Amino acid sequence: MSEQPRSLKSVFQAAELKRIAVEGTYEANSPTYYEDLAQALELYQECIQIINKISLFSPNEGLEDISTSDLPYLLVNYRISELLQKISTQSPQERKTALKTTREAYERFLHLLDNYAILSQSDSKLFTEYNDDPAAFSTISTSDPAARRNAKIANFKTEKELKTKLAYMQKSPRYLEDGGDEEAVRELYLTNIAFCTHLTFQGLESINREMEILAQAPIPLMPQATTVQDDERRRKEAHTDGYSERLDRPLNSLLTNSNGPLLSREGKPLRPFTLTSDRQELQRGVFRPGHNLPTMSIDEYLEEERRQGNIIEGGGEASGRQPEPDEDNIEKADAETMKAREWDEFKEANARGSGNTLNRG
Repeated sequence: MSEQPRSLKSVFQAAELKRIAVEGTYEANSPTYYEDLAQALELYQECIQIINKISLFSPNEGLEDISTSDLPYLLVNYRISELLQKISTQSPQERKTALKTTREAYERFLHLLDNYAILSQSDSKLFTEYNDDPAAFSTISTSDPAARRNAKIANFKTEKELKTKLAYMQKSPRYLEDGGDEEAVRELYLTNIAFCTHLTFQGLESINREMEILAQAPIPLMPQATTVQDDERRRKEAHTDGYSERLDRPLNSLLTNSNGPLLSREGKPLRPFTLTSDRQELQRGVFRPGHNLPTMSIDEYLEEERRQGNIIEGGGEASGRQPEPDEDNIEKADAETMKAREWDEFKEANARGSGNTLNRG
């Protein structure tokens, strides 16, 4: 006997129970957390299949054509995006995939509301801005700090007002989904949709900010990479613009002419190069310190400079001291005496200032 297909209402209620169970679990490492999360996503996907099969929503209809009991089904794609955000990923690439799937669910939700003209005037404007440039969308896209602050405050106030309104309506008997006034229940559903729409735009903005961060994340090494060449080739394929996050090039690229020939046919250098004695010398230089180490002590250096005549000794007080005359050296004493006599004779023959002819009138 074949199993009877479940109704949309029963599947949706089961999905809602699983979603509430996931939201009530504060520890993501709980044994039932990911099981409930996977089951909730599966049930909401089943809701999508049933909705499409029975053509519950049509682009040719308006909001007044949707019955009050069918309004909650407008939120199925939003609930899916909400749960996708909770999926744990192991790498930046997996996170990018999860965010892309979440964005698509958000977009399906907004397009459905837009087809039924449910979006408010402000939300419709935001949706238009998002469609113009989804990757750069922001609810506070302005360079003016004061305007950004005011936009954040306005978003916070809107969210708080919607939360307060929903909390009041859910406590009032008039808005009870079973047995309440139909117009009141319809108002409750539409208010909840407006609140989820507000959170959708916040979620799309959050996705863009996270995508910007993930774009800066380095590409991890392939676990199956067996050689440096395989890993380097994979990185070049990932960065088609030539960028690489590696700070050092592999040794084989340093030892090979990876940038083309050094010389032209006429012998003209085509790029800078350094002559080395052998390949081993270049290899030894790879792991040396980035600074030059000393090759001699300070005393050895000063002795070598003194030997080459690069150090002038004396000066200071020592330069003003006259050496004591050696009374036993008669030749040196006579030479000093003759020098003094010649200096006296020169001063007698040349009056003081006689050589200054520039300042005479």
